Amino acid sequence: MAAKKDKKWIQKAIKKPGTLRKAAGVKAGEKIPAKKLTKLAKKKGVTGQRARLAKTLGKMRKKK
Repeated sequence: MAAKKDKKWIQKAIKKPGTLRKAAGVKAGEKIPAKKLTKLAKKKGVTGQRARLAKTLGKMRKKK
């Protein structure tokens, strides 16, 4: 039997909200610039993973 799909995987993927913003040096309430996010996504380790996930989630957002 196939495994049941988890509908709330995004909420579970983000363990520590705000850590990517802190690593980027951006103040609370401000957006991380696209160039800075791309640079962080090339890094190895957890910071790079968080940046890549942020880029992926940005693509998933519905546009009006």
